[in-house]
Amino acid sequence: MVLTARHAFVRGRVQGVSFRWSTQREARDLGVKGWVRNLADGRVEAWLEGDEHSVESVLDWMDIGPPAARVDEVDVRVVEPADHEGFEVRDTVTA
Repeated sequence: MVLTARHAFVRGRVQGVSFRWSTQREARDLGVKGWVRNLADGRVEAWLEGDEHSVESVLDWMDIGPPAARVDEVDVRVVEPADHEGFEVRDTVTA
């Protein structure tokens, strides 16, 4: 399998609405590895890697997010896979 990796930044009402935990569930359900975390500026940052279809499916979900979220923008960058194990919710970046 060829790995695809994306580094995403999500802007909107995406903190305090279970965005990270829901992203983790979606990613795990699709076999995508990586991580997700809150940023101090109110965005959510995620690293996604896996097969192209699964990574794109998680990104499509992130365009909408969980029911309480309001996604204004998802900025996606193509990156090289980093061979992550599993998918984790990381601590919030405070600075």
